[in-house]
Amino acid sequence: MITVKVRDNEPFEKAFRRFTKACEKSGLMSEIKRHQHFEKPSEQRKRRINAARRKMRKLMAEAR
Repeated sequence: MITVKVRDNEPFEKAFRRFTKACEKSGLMSEIKRHQHFEKPSEQRKRRINAARRKMRKLMAEAR
């Protein structure tokens, strides 16, 4: 569970921004989006393979 304590004299907007950044950093939003709809096992496999390809492409680009 993500918690953000509002500091003294801190505007709500700033605390809310810190909360949303904490949610993104923990991966909560991507987890929620992934569970909104059922994903077939073949789609999961394709998504994971594509993610691995992107990661390898990024690593190869950094190595140059």
